Amino acid sequence: MLAPAHLEQATALAATFKLLGDPTRLRIVLRCLDAPRSVGDVALELGLSQSLVSQHLRLLRSARLVVGIRKAKRVSYEVSDDHIRTVLVQIIVHVSEAVVDTEG
Repeated sequence: MLAPAHLEQATALAATFKLLGDPTRLRIVLRCLDAPRSVGDVALELGLSQSLVSQHLRLLRSARLVVGIRKAKRVSYEVSDDHIRTVLVQIIVHVSEAVVDTEG
């Protein structure tokens, strides 16, 4: 666990949540959750420009939230590891439960 005295860890964690706090970046990461996606596929599926998706993916890659997989000339992106996938899935479940609780 994170000890309160570990300012560097807390700062890195806050930066990660800040990146994911942007709705567009979060939507991009969620598109890459189940299977690798190309920039063009993500742009088309989310109704965004390829340049905007590329800019966001660059930030997400630098934070190690997604990785690029090169096959010939095509690069696809997916969530970097099971830690990130598990955290995102658990947050989705948590938010879904909160929505059900408020509707029920």
